[in-house]
Amino acid sequence: MKSSYKRVIALVVILLAGVAAAQDDVPKMIAAPDRGADEGGGPYGRLIIRGATLIDGTGAPPMGPVDIVIENNRIVDVKSVGYPGLPIDEDKRPTDAIREIDAHGQYVMPGIIDMHTHTGGSSKAPEAEYSYKLWMGHGITTVRGVPSSDNEFSLSEKGRSERNEIVAPRIFSYHRPGSGEEYKDRKILTPDDAREWVRYIAAKGADGLKLGSYRPAIMEALLDEAKKHGLGSTAHLSQMGVAQMNAQDSARLGLGTLTHYYGLFEAMYENNDVQPWPVDMNYNNEQHRFGQVARQWKLIAGQGSEKWNELLDEFKALDFTLDPTFSIYSAGRDVMRVRNADWHKEYTLPTQWDFFTPNRESHGAYWFYWTTEDEVAWKNFYRVWMQFVNDYKNMGGRVTVGSDSGFIYQLYGFGTILELEMLQEAGFHPLEVVRSATMYGAEALFNPKGEDIQFGVIRPGLLADLIIVNENPLENFKVLYGTGAVRLNDETGQPERTVGIRYTIKDGIVYDAEQLRADVRKMVAEQKAERGELKGY
Repeated sequence: MKSSYKRVIALVVILLAGVAAAQDDVPKMIAAPDRGADEGGGPYGRLIIRGATLIDGTGAPPMGPVDIVIENNRIVDVKSVGYPGLPIDEDKRPTDAIREIDAHGQYVMPGIIDMHTHTGGSSKAPEAEYSYKLWMGHGITTVRGVPSSDNEFSLSEKGRSERNEIVAPRIFSYHRPGSGEEYKDRKILTPDDAREWVRYIAAKGADGLKLGSYRPAIMEALLDEAKKHGLGSTAHLSQMGVAQMNAQDSARLGLGTLTHYYGLFEAMYENNDVQPWPVDMNYNNEQHRFGQVARQWKLIAGQGSEKWNELLDEFKALDFTLDPTFSIYSAGRDVMRVRNADWHKEYTLPTQWDFFTPNRESHGAYWFYWTTEDEVAWKNFYRVWMQFVNDYKNMGGRVTVGSDSGFIYQLYGFGTILELEMLQEAGFHPLEVVRSATMYGAEALFNPKGEDIQFGVIRPGLLADLIIVNENPLENFKVLYGTGAVRLNDETGQPERTVGIRYTIKDGIVYDAEQLRADVRKMVAEQKAERGELKGY
């Protein structure tokens, strides 16, 4: 971590620059400091993780004990070395390790892939180090930034992460049409403009496009040109455009991933073509926007109806990916619970908390007067939304994990683990949840180029991105939270917390996840001290 003095100076500069940027449409960021000599060990010529129970990410059942051999940044062997309850035959074990990690009685799974992230923003979390370490401290070894920040920052940080110059997950960089320094005075008005921008962003080294609900001719040009350049695509089909471009329309044009729920319900309306908004509806009033959208749950026939089944079938035929991001909207059904989550006191920056607090400027701070009726609508909406996503999973459709944290009281890293819990709530078996968080995420990232996955599964030949956990995450995903899971210690009669993830390994480099989280707590404590806010929220 850089010195407190340098952090204060940089923070003041960025906050002054971003005073009027409460929405963080183009969040200005402070780049992560160079990785310190004491931050992460390796990669090693030969690292052996000994005696773990393996959750490989494919949906296969756990197996152990195994020894996992990593050479430099690749897994080279996963060797079964015995049976539960019996002594390990030491003669069967791989040898010649430069470093060993004793993982007997512990669990190893692939690093988590978060498919919907934003790094932060000038008015809430301006230092990239903060979100990076929260992600890595929660076992998130790959993120898809949609976007991370402006183009130049995102692509620069992507390169630094690839070279392991910083403590950060792998970054796949997706960009909004028309973004980029060369486009600050230009607009995309025609299909030819759209194609030209895609060629521009591809040449810059982008991995994909983050789309909205564009008119059909523009959407078709963007997606067609993206395919020619092997770029991925994901879309937040906003309510201002979804009447002319819903999820079904965009999938037919070649969209790769639908993020959130926008356009999904609209493709299944029974007696409407557009949502019947109240006559005083104003999209710029975010309580209107987020309070009313949940009322869609009763505009469709629902599970098993003709439109429901036809949409599922078409998505599957098109190899469409759903990235629901259940967690980011979960405050809508119980804002008090989310506002008082265990982690805010030690892990949420005061500036981030300011952004969360109800106001009319910050995106997602729309709790002007949230009612029981609003929460009931959201609970019903989630019930139907989760049924659709679970049905898609059951028919073999790809569902991935995304968080969109940094808004609506959801914090980086913590929101991703909450997404795992919410997939289980939707009906996913824990092994299906892990598959969505690992292998399926990797498939969605590599498919646009027609490439085989390079991470997301623990098997020989793949990159060494994995996490080591003291407890069984399949039994309780709460053990993955940085604040751990609360349980009663029967010996002392007192409650205690599990310790969370022990190690995060990215590209063969071993990070102490507990230390990463401690670094974040220090950043929060320093900002509180600078502001004279020594108490919790």
